[in-house]
Amino acid sequence: MLDQTPPILPRAEKRPSESTHHGHVRVDDYAWLRDENWQRVMRDPAALDADIRAYLEAENAYTDGVMAETEALRGRLFDEMKGRIKEVDSSVPLPDGPWDYLFRYVEGGQHPQLCRRPRGGGEEQLLLDGDAMAQGQPYFRFGGVSHSPDHRLLAYSTDTAGGEFYTLRILDMETGDLLDDSVPDTGGGPVWGSDAKTLYYVRRDDANRPRWVYRHRVGADPAQDEMIFEESNPAYFVGVDRTESGRFIMISSADHSSGEIRIMPADGSADPVLIAPRRPSIEYDVTHHDDRFLIRTNAEGAEDFAVVEAPIDAPGPENWRTLIPHEVGRHIRMIMVFANHLVRLERARALPRIVVRRLSDGVEHTVAFDEEAFDLGLIAGYEYDTATLRLTYSSPTTPRRTYDYDMESRERTLLKEQEVPSGHDPDSYTVRRLFAPGHDGVEIPVTVLHRKDQVLDGTAPLYLYGYGSYGISMPDYFDTDVFSLVDRGVPYAVAHIRGGTEMGRRWYLDGKMEKKENTFHDFISVAEHLIAEGYTAKGRIAANGRSAGGMLVGAIANMRPDLFCSIAGEVPFVDCLTTILDDSLPLTPPEWTEWGNPIESEAVYRAMLSYSPYDNVTAQPYPDILATGGLTDPRVTYWEPAKWAAKLREMNTSDSTILLWINMEAGHGGAAGRFDRLKEIALTYAFFLRSFGMIDAEPKG
Repeated sequence: MLDQTPPILPRAEKRPSESTHHGHVRVDDYAWLRDENWQRVMRDPAALDADIRAYLEAENAYTDGVMAETEALRGRLFDEMKGRIKEVDSSVPLPDGPWDYLFRYVEGGQHPQLCRRPRGGGEEQLLLDGDAMAQGQPYFRFGGVSHSPDHRLLAYSTDTAGGEFYTLRILDMETGDLLDDSVPDTGGGPVWGSDAKTLYYVRRDDANRPRWVYRHRVGADPAQDEMIFEESNPAYFVGVDRTESGRFIMISSADHSSGEIRIMPADGSADPVLIAPRRPSIEYDVTHHDDRFLIRTNAEGAEDFAVVEAPIDAPGPENWRTLIPHEVGRHIRMIMVFANHLVRLERARALPRIVVRRLSDGVEHTVAFDEEAFDLGLIAGYEYDTATLRLTYSSPTTPRRTYDYDMESRERTLLKEQEVPSGHDPDSYTVRRLFAPGHDGVEIPVTVLHRKDQVLDGTAPLYLYGYGSYGISMPDYFDTDVFSLVDRGVPYAVAHIRGGTEMGRRWYLDGKMEKKENTFHDFISVAEHLIAEGYTAKGRIAANGRSAGGMLVGAIANMRPDLFCSIAGEVPFVDCLTTILDDSLPLTPPEWTEWGNPIESEAVYRAMLSYSPYDNVTAQPYPDILATGGLTDPRVTYWEPAKWAAKLREMNTSDSTILLWINMEAGHGGAAGRFDRLKEIALTYAFFLRSFGMIDAEPKG
């Protein structure tokens, strides 16, 4: 029997704090929710200030109390979503020399096991058992994993707090013994040198910024590791990787819109050499083929990127020669090189495509798919001298399929199709690609998934998702979770709004900096179009956005609350102006190329002030709102959703429900276990169904 005691509504104490920028004074009543010792909290959640902990725990208790009426529903949602996951499962093995490498899950297992077996079959060897390693840890996630070229050693990293400080370890795969080598606070790599005894990795500084690249000799004291690169600009984050050929180590340093790459032989025979110095708004990445480097870049006006080549001994921009010219509207997202082929993943008019180029004669062909909306992916294998490309395909109705594609014969071999143990009938659903008219005349792509027997008479509730930042496109992939809403008569729509690159890089540029508000207007336009087309009704839409997408839904909650019944901001970037004014936070300096620098520019400050969700909460009726966060999140700190929920509750003039839920044992990604994460999704879905008055709704099918 449910506890009938009404939950106690927390009220955050108001402790006014003033800040002044460009002559403008802001008063923040809830700034105290930021722990002054937040950097330590990222590493050790137990270090959280007692008053703040008490408040967050009171908010979690309130959310639990309000949502108690959905307890049975959340249980059903969890069981449905778990039932669509094959518990005993494994990846398609990736061959490398004498071995096939793969990961698998066991029944009831939350975390992957990394395994290998002799190529083509044989007894499997368990290398790392994620479930065993996670025992006794409140949080556990693997970072990078890389086996040495001689297949003797395995370098891997793990995070046990959620703050993205990874500890690097080395396993002897032949004996099963862990070496004494242990390096804390890493955050990139690990990458092996060609001698199988040298390891390259990235270390983070105290502000959790990837700043240095180190070289480690196996068996040596990590305290004596050699630093081979340091980034002095806090706006640039460092990474390390290796070319597909295996011949070169790459050291990258980049923000969101520019960067530079240094390259060095994988045998360590020479120091890193700069390919091209950083320039504002110029991006490039590099790979290697024979006696040249192949470079994807937007330099020289190639807004949607071109591919150029440069000689190894003189790779500077003055020697770049166009290999694949720029084409407006065809966004080259990535390239992958093999001994005889160059593969590129492109996007045009919101649809992806894979193009294969034979390097000997330049002949190209496209790997074709024909659904109205779908997603493609490339899987980076370990082998360079091969004609086999590993790719994935899925759509909102088609489970993920993994193929080997022969780049010469053009034959496609299906290796695996994602199984849905509880059953899935693609013919029961319809996927539509719509184009909504924007406020300034643009056409905004929208993907809609609904049951074929769904009555579209303009009364149905609808779930609308969006992101719209950093040039990240929202893929039209097979998401087993959303069927728990779709089968209950809630169509699912994705708004491919400006700020992503669905329609080319210009689509991204028109949704950032001084044009950021286009992102919010596009989402509103999509909602209005779905209403006009009879998919839903005004006030019957549940909106969801995560991270920067949380800023999106926070903004539209202020702009057009009347359109929405319910809003979920998951780890939402809602106090964006305060964060971007604070250059001590891990991600702030790199963010200035996305939003502008409000510290230096009054115009940027005023622009961000005009749309910052937290700053623009006002006295008006808001829909139901759920704000979630992670205590050790270094990307969107926990106090952003905490402050937002407190201010919403203070200013809201309706009787809607405002809830805050903070995962006290996780960071930006939420729960790390594959089943634990379903509980968080079930909370959000139950919150939506509660708002729709559909707690007792049962799914069809």
